[in-house]
Amino acid sequence: MLLHNTGEGSTQTFNLADIGEGITECEVIKWSLTPGTRISAFDPLCEVQSDKATVEITSPFDGVLLKLLVKEGEIAKVGAGLCIIEVDSEDGIGGAEHSSQSHPASTQAESNANTTSLDVKVAEEQSAAASGTTGVPKRKLHPLDPSNPAPRKLEDLRLGTPKGKNSLFGRNLDSFNDNGPLSKGEAGSTGSQPSSTNASDVLAPPSIRHLAKTLGVDLSLLAPGSGKEGRISQADLDAYLSPKSASASSPSSATPATSAASPTKAGGDDLVVELGRTRWNMYRAMEKSLSIPHFGYTAELDITELHALLPLLNASIPARYLPPSVRAQREPPAIRHGMVNPLALFPKEQQGGVHEAAVVEDVDEAGQYTKLTYLPVLLKTLSKAMMEWPLLRSSISAPLDGGNKPTLSVRATADISLALSTPTGLYTPTLVGADKCSVYDLASRVKRLSELGRQVPCALTPTHMPKRGGTLTVSNVGAIGAGLDASPVLVEGGGVAIVALGRARWVLDVNDQYYNEQEGKRGERRLKLPVSWSADHRVVEGAELAAFVESWRGWVERPGRLVGEGV
Repeated sequence: MLLHNTGEGSTQTFNLADIGEGITECEVIKWSLTPGTRISAFDPLCEVQSDKATVEITSPFDGVLLKLLVKEGEIAKVGAGLCIIEVDSEDGIGGAEHSSQSHPASTQAESNANTTSLDVKVAEEQSAAASGTTGVPKRKLHPLDPSNPAPRKLEDLRLGTPKGKNSLFGRNLDSFNDNGPLSKGEAGSTGSQPSSTNASDVLAPPSIRHLAKTLGVDLSLLAPGSGKEGRISQADLDAYLSPKSASASSPSSATPATSAASPTKAGGDDLVVELGRTRWNMYRAMEKSLSIPHFGYTAELDITELHALLPLLNASIPARYLPPSVRAQREPPAIRHGMVNPLALFPKEQQGGVHEAAVVEDVDEAGQYTKLTYLPVLLKTLSKAMMEWPLLRSSISAPLDGGNKPTLSVRATADISLALSTPTGLYTPTLVGADKCSVYDLASRVKRLSELGRQVPCALTPTHMPKRGGTLTVSNVGAIGAGLDASPVLVEGGGVAIVALGRARWVLDVNDQYYNEQEGKRGERRLKLPVSWSADHRVVEGAELAAFVESWRGWVERPGRLVGEGV
């Protein structure tokens, strides 16, 4: 016998799901719908922003949005309610089955009555389906469902489907002229049809969307952009905001939007500024760090030999890490001028396939560079020392079953976090498995993380900042100022130690190694790098930290050892 729920629908509280490893709360940036609006499954509900990314939340139900439990600008906890949805009765069939099975003791008359009612209802629905009408909206298919007849291409989902030959990226071509995209006012004056694309339909990086929202610019007016697949770039936005374009734009689109977190007067000339999300997280993390007993240690590393080695390393950067414009210049002259061909061994028709099979895939633009610095070599040598010292590859973990003492989890790889200062705050992305990377690969990964961190909002994702992080953190403060020593702070969950790299400087070394009056040695000019350490004194002894630093010194001051290791 068929069972069918004849009620009006059930009310469901939609909870914020886990959107990334280590994320416990998010800020609701924007609601896409208002209470009372009918929604379908997979329709966008809202946008939330965590410390690591901006995510669009979609509805899991067909129904009506009844109530918003978290307002825009407020914090939503993972697992807590976001909104209340009245789910269509079709989604409540399972509940009807459960209700029917939970009351098996019913009279025969009630059973017959229910059977009659259900049979009548099924007959009514079959009749309605035959006539093309139904009382319950059909559940919407996922955009990527193979049975969905709608376009499933990624570019169609993001840009909209063209509505005929006179459209581009889902937008009428009449909204463009020879000088670029028209403003809203110009589009109306020419009598063209309204654009079928809104800001959410165009391709643009999160940083460009955030900046456009702040400046009150409608991104649909800039589509398609000059980037790949019509992506809107920073250059497109700058061109639109130039004086020439701004004079053609309507006042409403050129006026910057007022931020909800704008500074407010506190009396006199003082301003009260609310802490941003990232800085607030830093505030709380530093408060928790007060519970960790720190052991400090400072030392100087002689990087004179490393300094002499850098020109050779820079001249030998593999082609896949170089920008295309530089690769041709780095080729040997005989190959560049066509005097010799490394693939001449093979028939000419086979050379192309052999070359493609032998070439390693190029890194993306964000990871390309032309100059190697000390940092990748220091990270590589640090990973070598960490492999010799399992204690520095460990992290504090939960007690064993039935125990009450914390444990140490020793990792098989050297995972190093970087303290990265960005326009939006301090982040700590992690270089997982640094011991397995070459110096050139580490330089590429650091460059990419730096590029992502500079974007506004920050483009670093949970992939770059895994929940367990690194067991050791590096802060390259010497790249900012001329400071020599620091007192780095170790935060909860940040590993067992942190090191701050100061500014390298040339000094006259008069230690015994370089000073001997009988031999005429009066000292030697050496390049010294000051390093400042802080370790978790609950698990790391002072003597152990000092010995570990000496192990690291053995790699830094004798970089030729890396050649013997096959690096």
